[in-house]
Amino acid sequence: MTALHETTALRCRPRFEGANIRTWIGFKHFLYLVEEGVLGWFRERGFGPQELYHRYGLGVEIVDCSAQLPAVLEVDDEVRAEVEHTGGRRFAVRLVAVRDGGETLVLKAKVTVALVSERDSEPVPDPIAGFVADTVSAVTAPLHRDCDGDPVELLSDGGRFVWAWRARYFHCHYADRVQHSGYVRALEEVVDRFLADRGVSVGTLMRERSWIPVVSRARVRLVEPALMEETVYTTFEVGDILRDTLFDGRMDCYVLRGNELVQTATASIVHGYAIGAGERAGALAELDDAVVAALTGANR
Repeated sequence: MTALHETTALRCRPRFEGANIRTWIGFKHFLYLVEEGVLGWFRERGFGPQELYHRYGLGVEIVDCSAQLPAVLEVDDEVRAEVEHTGGRRFAVRLVAVRDGGETLVLKAKVTVALVSERDSEPVPDPIAGFVADTVSAVTAPLHRDCDGDPVELLSDGGRFVWAWRARYFHCHYADRVQHSGYVRALEEVVDRFLADRGVSVGTLMRERSWIPVVSRARVRLVEPALMEETVYTTFEVGDILRDTLFDGRMDCYVLRGNELVQTATASIVHGYAIGAGERAGALAELDDAVVAALTGANR
């Protein structure tokens, strides 16, 4: 069995599904590759998710992933995922694209992983005992909000965009709760819905300005389990406009239990646009007053 402190390097490729604009890969699939790298680290040490679940009654759960995306990733790139255990439940992950005889760093991430107790089974081996947690909320602290009326009305206070979705089985794992990648998908979708609601949809800006969406940072953190078939109330709002070229957005997710909204996840994203045509093709677009007003709600 490979030692816990040693780094694992896994060869992989992005999925074709992620090439939504030209042949560039979207941020969601960067985070999917991070997940594959982390699972490869456990597998190399004899603790793949199947072994952990059936033999030790443990479910692998990414509870936090914070990533920087310094360069684009292309659909045909071969990627080396370098995963280092940095102590406790924490990992450092690097994704390096191998292209044209050289290497390009396309992601740096910090990841927290918990092995959640699912059922009674064999005693947990010492090398992985430090990863074990009773629940996701044993790793992070949930936020509770009183709610005696309509959750959407309460959460939309202050101009937040709210989207409610049902936690269907394909968002979940272990026949129980929404997994980390389910919230990554939710972050992608709530941003898309928010932009359309504000009149600056991805398609509109591409058609009218040749602006292509880019993401330079993203973080998704689980707080409390959202259970299969619960309704997840998801908010999104823009905080700061950064250097007139990027906006900082925040997502929060809640479920209603009794008269309380319980936070289940939180996320942040730094988003901008690359110019897709003309002399400045490839440069970051400057967010003009009309776009800033739409993003911040000043025109509502």
